[in-house]
Amino acid sequence: MNPQELKSIMGSGLLSFPLTDFDAAGDFDPKGYAKRLEWLAPYGATALFAAGGTGEFFSLTSSEYPGIIKTAVDVCRGKVPIIAGAGGPTRFAIECAQAAERAGAHGVLLLPHYLTEAGQEGLAAHVEAICKSVKFGVIVYNRAQSRLSPETLEKLAERNPNLVGFKDGIGDIELMSAIYMKMGERFAYLGGLPTAEVYAAAYKALGTPVYSSAVFNFIPKTAMQFYEAVRTDDMVTQHRLLRDFFMPYLTIRNKGHGYAVSIVKAGAKIVGHDAGPVRPPLTDLKPDEYAELEKLIAALGPQ
Repeated sequence: MNPQELKSIMGSGLLSFPLTDFDAAGDFDPKGYAKRLEWLAPYGATALFAAGGTGEFFSLTSSEYPGIIKTAVDVCRGKVPIIAGAGGPTRFAIECAQAAERAGAHGVLLLPHYLTEAGQEGLAAHVEAICKSVKFGVIVYNRAQSRLSPETLEKLAERNPNLVGFKDGIGDIELMSAIYMKMGERFAYLGGLPTAEVYAAAYKALGTPVYSSAVFNFIPKTAMQFYEAVRTDDMVTQHRLLRDFFMPYLTIRNKGHGYAVSIVKAGAKIVGHDAGPVRPPLTDLKPDEYAELEKLIAALGPQ
């Protein structure tokens, strides 16, 4: 898949980040991961991000990563495109991106580097190094300490034709508007705040109708229903699901740091698709929180 084909795929539909399966010892479970992808693939997501944020990219080793991407590509071949997560230090991100390209992924989502702050010049050099290291498409993720300005993105786009997508995980409406006004159709845009459904209608109004859904991991039918309501401006359905599920869900999620991932793994376990525990430094939901989530999911009906 060439970069423009990746951009086209990102132009519509719902995207999601499959969980990465770990066994009881916390090791990668390829059989469980394959079963997860086989379950999710038919529900209609436009693309799946393997080893993304919800897939705990930040906890994976360099030896595990290639096998995770290859498993996703092999299982989903002919069913749904796979975009690989990559990030961390520049050279490690390059290793990930190149491994994903060799494995047959359709593109890469460049997650933030970690810990250290950096100015626009340094961030640009980081992004450009990854873009130059591969031929397939790159989507940059604005989040945490990796915040690219409209001017930096414009320069990067001029020098790197395979930089075709922009994902926002900050929620700064002024910045998002400025980026969209400057870059226009040059990028495909993706909403990427945690529990993106809560922001979906607002981002659609900004010119970003596509978003990635974490809850697709355990309530795929409801996730697709909500996306369809956003696509058709069905505010009645949006408000009903926000009121009855998503806002109570956020209340549970906000009880612990890192729960944006932990609660998704809990949800998968509740619906019979256990992905194992989260890896430290994340922690799993407490029993009472798990019970609250169980009630919320049960009220939605069969998925």
